Amino acid sequence: MTSVREIMTPQAEFVSHAASVEEAAAAMAALDVGALPVCDAEGRLNGMITDRDITVKVVAAGRDAKAIAVDQVIEPTEVVTIGADDSLEETLRTMRDHAVRRLPVIDGHKVVGLVSQADVAKHMPNEATGELVESISTAPANTPRP
Repeated sequence: MTSVREIMTPQAEFVSHAASVEEAAAAMAALDVGALPVCDAEGRLNGMITDRDITVKVVAAGRDAKAIAVDQVIEPTEVVTIGADDSLEETLRTMRDHAVRRLPVIDGHKVVGLVSQADVAKHMPNEATGELVESISTAPANTPRP
């Protein structure tokens, strides 16, 4: 059985909750990613910031990305995660059930990687991948908080 640890992007970069949105966007651009975990100095997960958060909650709202801290745009809800030793089947189920394209990978309390829909698709049968893509694509869009 393949575990998440075997397919994840290890040592995922993260951003501090106190960083500016501009800093988070620059990190995403440099890493060519669409989301970053938001962690404290010990690597404990506080949330996720996505390119959608930046676009909808900052740019489209006319806010100053230099003056807005990351913690002002991330959702205050608990982030959906997956354990490093969980199976691909559990990863697929978690992504489908929560309609997320990316999952921070946790070992204990520390973020040790990130697994994406594409990572799972490379290791799952086409039918399972198709069901995942369909369930995520048909889920209601995230709505920005005021």
